[in-house]
Amino acid sequence: MYRLLVVALLTLLSLGFSACSESPSQTPAGGPPAVGQVAPDFTLTGLDGKPYTLAALRGKVVIVNFWATWCPPCRAEMPSMELLHRELADEGLVMLAVNIEKDGRQTVPKFLATNAHSFPILVDEKEEIQKRYGVYKFPESFVIRKNGIIDDKVIGAIDWAHPQTIAYFRDLLKE
Repeated sequence: MYRLLVVALLTLLSLGFSACSESPSQTPAGGPPAVGQVAPDFTLTGLDGKPYTLAALRGKVVIVNFWATWCPPCRAEMPSMELLHRELADEGLVMLAVNIEKDGRQTVPKFLATNAHSFPILVDEKEEIQKRYGVYKFPESFVIRKNGIIDDKVIGAIDWAHPQTIAYFRDLLKE
């Protein structure tokens, strides 16, 4: 479980990136979900027009990545997210990139015009999912096991295509 965190820390140190911050959002009364807890369900519509529901992805390993186009570390890690997605999507890995900008439906397509990605980009314009997950630093990612339990939480940019990271996800996919 902590292998991904170690890779994240090493990547952050080597790249010199930190997380982008925003004022803390109001989190639900029970607080944000933690490693070892069930990931809160949600449904968001992707830029492709399709609805994505977390509960419908049970049986797959899911990465829920919260990001913004104005966040340099978010933009920096997206190419490695694409590489991981292409490497493991056929094995059951699902990458969900949740954009948190109020004008995301206008901003993100402009960003994607020069930074195309094949994984689903979802938009949380009302910040409902961001608040439910207690996210206020970007990027912030939750790794969710096939059974819906949060296996890891990563704050800040990492190299998602690093060989150790790919090995970590291959192990999760085998479970």
